[in-house]
Amino acid sequence: MNIQCGTAGWTDKSLIACKRFYPRGCSTAEARLRFYASQFPLVEVDSAYYGMPSATNSQLWAERTPPGFTFNFKAFRIFTGHQTSPEALPKDIVMALSGTVSPSTTRKKNLYYRDLPVEIRDELWRRYLEALEPLRQTQRLGAVLFQFAPWITSAPEDLAHVDECAARMAGYTVAVEFRNPSWLDERHAPSTLAFLRERQLVHVIVDAPPDVTNRVHTVWDVTNPQLAMVRLHGRNNETWNPGAGASASARFNYDYSDAELDELAASIRAMATRAAKTHVIFNNCFEDQGQRNALTMIGMLGGAASAPALI
Repeated sequence: MNIQCGTAGWTDKSLIACKRFYPRGCSTAEARLRFYASQFPLVEVDSAYYGMPSATNSQLWAERTPPGFTFNFKAFRIFTGHQTSPEALPKDIVMALSGTVSPSTTRKKNLYYRDLPVEIRDELWRRYLEALEPLRQTQRLGAVLFQFAPWITSAPEDLAHVDECAARMAGYTVAVEFRNPSWLDERHAPSTLAFLRERQLVHVIVDAPPDVTNRVHTVWDVTNPQLAMVRLHGRNNETWNPGAGASASARFNYDYSDAELDELAASIRAMATRAAKTHVIFNNCFEDQGQRNALTMIGMLGGAASAPALI
């Protein structure tokens, strides 16, 4: 079994501020990534969700990590149906939009994928894939994660959008995490998993608070024999639906107990027998909780978990 564990990001403000993960003097972007890569074989680039990634950063990340290190990327938020401020788009794209859509559209506080003309969509997809290329060329690119918005349901028009994303990413390993419960409820789970399996999309197994309604059901299944993926968001019911302005790290503020991790490790081991590789991502990104929990999980998995290569 080849199981890799890592965290969702390595530069969260609360992680740096707590001063418990990075050693003294590890204060530059390069030093932090090099240290992180000495502890884990895998990381998820969450910043790619909030703004378009750049090939320049990807090239630097490739140079600062050892062979065999893996970067998973989150898809840019406008691709996954989330509301997107025009400020998150490249400036020249915003200028191009002003000449192709109505003034009322450009004045919107948030834009959605459906608001964009086809030529703008095409250009955003092109730039996104261009940004991944340095990591792809150096064999450091893992999966591209599409975490679809909670209002993206299993209705036909939304299913068509997921299908479009899969087609746009042909040739890449694509992982899909749904948030709307309609995808994996008792009625729809078989057809959803069949849809993912037919397109070789990776079904993301989610661990999240059990008593909230705006989360997908946890279904331990594999839809791509090359990769299984588990993402652990913590189990904090109280912070799952934060107020305006709350940070992602505050939302996922949860420290898994050893008993919880041991239970999850058993399920992960069983799942890992069905895929060539398994990625386990801790998204409980408040302070150093994710890093501590990931290191504990690596210890629990023993020889099944891949160790990071030396830099």
